[in-house]
Amino acid sequence: MRETVREPACGASRDSDVNGHVPRISRWLRTRPARAGRTRVLAVEGRSGSGKSTLATAVASELAAPIVRMDDLYPGWDGLRGGVGALVEWVLRPLSLERPARWRRYDWADGGYAEWHEVPVTEILVLDGTGSGALAAAPYLSGLLWLEASDEIRKARALERDGDLYAPHWDRWAAQEELFHARDDVRARADLTIATT
Repeated sequence: MRETVREPACGASRDSDVNGHVPRISRWLRTRPARAGRTRVLAVEGRSGSGKSTLATAVASELAAPIVRMDDLYPGWDGLRGGVGALVEWVLRPLSLERPARWRRYDWADGGYAEWHEVPVTEILVLDGTGSGALAAAPYLSGLLWLEASDEIRKARALERDGDLYAPHWDRWAAQEELFHARDDVRARADLTIATT
């Protein structure tokens, strides 16, 4: 299915543009082999503000699948790689061994990990966020989507969504994303690229 889809620059809203792909992605994912034990794992990747959460939520809803969000796994603003490690160790590796998987939510206000969450036994699991398509996660993924938008549009979306909380950390997080995506070459490995600009 490796292909690139461009969304119109004007007209329908971004949500409806991205969500228009959901039925096709859902059908395609069901044809993919399970690579994390009996679970098909879909990673929805891209830079901050590209539309990952919108699409991941829509696909998970369509498939009645649980979703794990990388924002809950990063150990703070410098924790992109730490979030990847948590994803692999807490979720993907246990699923591949057909063992119970669970993850611990990072509490951004308190600056530490909080309660544990169980990942239900499931046919499909959706991963949302930067790091979900890491090389370390690749052996467990049945599908990898890349969402793309211009820097200006991404920043405007992210700051509209998270406001003053995110603004002081934008450059710091963007630098981590650039390094991570360059090293792990996520975009080039994606099965489907959707440009949401």
